Amino acid sequence: MGEHILSWMTFFPVIGAAVIAFIPSEKKEIIKTVAAAAAAVPLILAVQLFINFDREATGFQFVEHYTWIESFNIEYFMGIDGLSVPMMLLTAFLSFICIFASWGINKSVKGYFALFLILEAGMFGVFCALDFFLFYVFWEVMLLPMYFLIGIWGGPRREYAAIKFFLYTLAGSVLMLLAMIALYLNTIDPETGGHTFNMLHMMDQSNHNAWLQAVNIRHLLWFGLFIGFAIKVPIFPFHTWLPDAHVEAPTAVSVILAGVLLKMGTYGILRISYPILPDQAQWFAYAMVVLGAINILYGAYCAMAQSDMKKLVAYSSVSHMGFVLLGMGSAAKVGLALPAAQAAMNGAVLQMFNHGTITAMMFLSVGVIYDRAHHRDINGFGGLGMQMPIYFSFFSFCLFAALGLPGLSGFVGEAMIFMGTFGAFQTIAIISALGLIIGAAYVLWMLQRVFLGPKNDKYDDLPDINAREMFTLVPIGILVLLFGVYPMPVLNLMKVSLTHLIKTVAG
Repeated sequence: MGEHILSWMTFFPVIGAAVIAFIPSEKKEIIKTVAAAAAAVPLILAVQLFINFDREATGFQFVEHYTWIESFNIEYFMGIDGLSVPMMLLTAFLSFICIFASWGINKSVKGYFALFLILEAGMFGVFCALDFFLFYVFWEVMLLPMYFLIGIWGGPRREYAAIKFFLYTLAGSVLMLLAMIALYLNTIDPETGGHTFNMLHMMDQSNHNAWLQAVNIRHLLWFGLFIGFAIKVPIFPFHTWLPDAHVEAPTAVSVILAGVLLKMGTYGILRISYPILPDQAQWFAYAMVVLGAINILYGAYCAMAQSDMKKLVAYSSVSHMGFVLLGMGSAAKVGLALPAAQAAMNGAVLQMFNHGTITAMMFLSVGVIYDRAHHRDINGFGGLGMQMPIYFSFFSFCLFAALGLPGLSGFVGEAMIFMGTFGAFQTIAIISALGLIIGAAYVLWMLQRVFLGPKNDKYDDLPDINAREMFTLVPIGILVLLFGVYPMPVLNLMKVSLTHLIKTVAG
């Protein structure tokens, strides 16, 4: 298993889904247990990756490279570097947690858990594929499971939210497909002389033919890829599918959507757009930080206006992903000193990981109260802190992490991003910092209305958080606290690879 660890991580959930398909539908507990086991194995392998990963190497590790479709030079090419490993760990960890968060699902249990495991396989594949065709296959594999998970197991407007998600993502995928084919037809494999989907060959500018070296063509390719990835982040104005999807999705699906799927957009930009089109990354740096600032402020203001707890958290995700864009754009600025660029880029990727854990904890916490009260209206509660003190503690913890309280993981990534951005785009950094104040305002306002003040007698019988719910929240809370106090385990994973990426973009 050690020689093919990435394949095992990617396809073991598919094996679990296949086993579930043969279990009788009425055996719900067995189905859930098999799903938990199928998600546990990738988590164990992810820990093995973390332990055995060489922090000082610049290249890709645990590589699996085989011919797949020889006539088109398509390869089964998998490998990971310091950018991939944190995302693989995040995916394995949250997928395992989400299986237990889904324990209350009783509608079409077999279909739900089988689709969830297929979704997990697609996420792993995206983070370790090094052949663009293979990357695109995994990217599309995620689309159908998520569509059905929202459309079948979601809320009252689930069909609308699922179709909107599908159409937005599919539109971005078409643009990505066109850019991918253009890159394939105009990148030469130095070994065979033919066309190639190999990302490493695409990253070598000497393998691009004259057509691909034209500036206007490269700009078009950049925009095709960027819009495809921007929809997934989501970047304003491509964000409107996200609140609907979150509000209607089951709790665990919201967790995986915000915790992992949003990160695939920024991951795609860093894995594909930046190293293949480095001159366009520099050219677009100012626009990237402006879009990041818009995301931060627009998402924060929208969050402040929400009365639905889930929609508030959804808009807060739009805002927090803006910080990631801010760091990515700053790191690509021409002439920026290497230490500042490293701070911005490392902070951006660290924020991708930390936001994944914090927002997962927030959605799980919202799910706890929804399971009891059967609504998420912020103004419909009050005084729950006395009624549910343990739940109050957990929810307060994740909300303070979300607003960037020092000592919790949300602070570290944002601080590093501002350290890099202030040296590159001082005015935009100052304007973007207003998002932190607005973020504190909507977080504290929600905390006040839900947990403080006079108690709503309607909820005198609400039970406090149970053992299963604590099992899903405590491990995430430990990571939020650990990486807030000591973020080096994650930073050491990514440092060398991201420095190499910065130098590639800088030329």
